[in-house]
Amino acid sequence: MGADSGRSRGSEGRFSQWLRRRPRQKPEADDAARLGLLLAVAEAGMPIAPAAYPSGYRCSCERIGCPTPARHPVSFAWQTQSTTDPAQIERWAAGQPSANFITATGTIHDVLDVPLAAGRAALDRLLAAGVEVGPVALSGADRMLFFTATRGTPEDEDEWWPCELDCHPETMDEHPGLRWHCRGSYVLVPPARLPGELDVHWIRGPENPLPDPLTLLESLTDACAQYADAAGDSDLDHDSVAWPLSR
Repeated sequence: MGADSGRSRGSEGRFSQWLRRRPRQKPEADDAARLGLLLAVAEAGMPIAPAAYPSGYRCSCERIGCPTPARHPVSFAWQTQSTTDPAQIERWAAGQPSANFITATGTIHDVLDVPLAAGRAALDRLLAAGVEVGPVALSGADRMLFFTATRGTPEDEDEWWPCELDCHPETMDEHPGLRWHCRGSYVLVPPARLPGELDVHWIRGPENPLPDPLTLLESLTDACAQYADAAGDSDLDHDSVAWPLSR
């Protein structure tokens, strides 16, 4: 499970650092740790479902040239399949020992997905201000995920928009580099492996209460704007912000 971070710029927390330094555990110890982390996510109310995993530098799925290797659900029915039932999660973990897991957003929680440099700056700022940040994960080498409470279900269904609309090109100038995963989307949950020996891991674990997303949004958007200015628009890959929502 994760530990608090942010005491120094870009720190990952003692627990995450210890995980990287620890001697290689036996497979059964790895399996137990993996299951414990997955059950902690479920205990926090976030539904999960099996996902693809890396096979060398490729994806475990059968799709040639998979655009999101090891980052997508196994089943097209992932939204209805996602669950917090411990018994089902234990069966999945035992039957699919290499699988990553995704969590379906937009029912219990949302995820604010930002470039790593922007996320680190915002996290330092938020923690220094005493803001309750909630769970935070590092995804690969370039993204940071801030887990928040969902915006809720409005009385008027027309007020909803699918998550894919958050990443249309016309929104990028307003929120460069940021994606708000809500209904119709998902993210990988730790522990997850990515091609190239990258991973997804907690720097603040799911034991931290989910905050209102609006308490984080200003700091995150400001940090993303600064990141975009520093990177330059030509260096900001908008297409990398959003994953395809299907296999």
